[in-house]
Amino acid sequence: MTSPVSLERFILEGQHEHPQATGELSLLLLRFGAAGKRIARELALAGLRKMHGSAHSANPSGEEQTKLDMVANEILLETFDYGGLVSLAASEELEEPRVYAGGSEEGKYAVLFDPMDGSSNIDVNGSLGTIFSIRRRRGADVDDLLRPGGEQVAAGYIHFGPAVLLVYTSGQAVHLFTLDPSIGEFLLTERAVRMPARGRGYAANEGRSQGWPPGVRAFVEYLKEKDPESGRPYSTRYSGSLVADFHRILLEGGIYFYPPDLSPKGKAGGKLRVLYECHPLALLAKISGGGATTGSGSILDVVPDSLHARTPFAIGSVAEVALYERFSRGEGPPAG
Repeated sequence: MTSPVSLERFILEGQHEHPQATGELSLLLLRFGAAGKRIARELALAGLRKMHGSAHSANPSGEEQTKLDMVANEILLETFDYGGLVSLAASEELEEPRVYAGGSEEGKYAVLFDPMDGSSNIDVNGSLGTIFSIRRRRGADVDDLLRPGGEQVAAGYIHFGPAVLLVYTSGQAVHLFTLDPSIGEFLLTERAVRMPARGRGYAANEGRSQGWPPGVRAFVEYLKEKDPESGRPYSTRYSGSLVADFHRILLEGGIYFYPPDLSPKGKAGGKLRVLYECHPLALLAKISGGGATTGSGSILDVVPDSLHARTPFAIGSVAEVALYERFSRGEGPPAG
């Protein structure tokens, strides 16, 4: 039997093997691991501490915040408030980024995160997640963050399910770690995760389907048709947590999508945030062999016009993403 490889050992050995890697980035990734353990503990004790339910406030996108949204957000903000590594932190739960006094001049990096993805699952003990992105600072202006997703130096997520998982990439491969609660360490589970080129499932909130563009509705109907030769019908796998749904697709293949909602009160520009959700997951998809699209172009090419900008979003295996784009263009199913 080989000795288990901890997150710290893996990151530090990787830094030794790649001299161009910076020690500061290694420390940032380790801090996300530490924050994940703290958030996992808060989630485990939330029921006993009566921490479920609404915080009676709204985030900058107008969505109701839960108490645990705020707890996770504060843990992450505190995690980077020392050491001078980070100049600012942008969060889905904050109107403006937190500028760190100690790192505003020296910090080389900015961190961006959705502290608690899948908040609607909190009170029913469903799957949850934290999504994060790391970028180099190019200047002192907050608008410096409004850049393409391909400029991320690292991205990942923490998946709070039956096990607590940490998945991240710094550009070489997608690494998967599992928290061993007996020793309080994330241990390497998969060194280089590869997304299957094709899957058998899709994840989407079909309760909104009446507002979807005709091409997207046709795409779903195509997936439901019975055709054993092409592997249809697909199975529906939607949990209400983007992290949980993406994690399944990362391992099994398939596609997740949240298209424009063209109904009178729908979100015609998409629901998911570019910086906090779409860019980081799109980088993971690309490095693992998958893809992510707006329906007409790569998510990683999207340049947001504000910190909380949204976009239509589809992510998954290359076969399903290409098919989604085809239907979005109005071309219908492939011949044969």
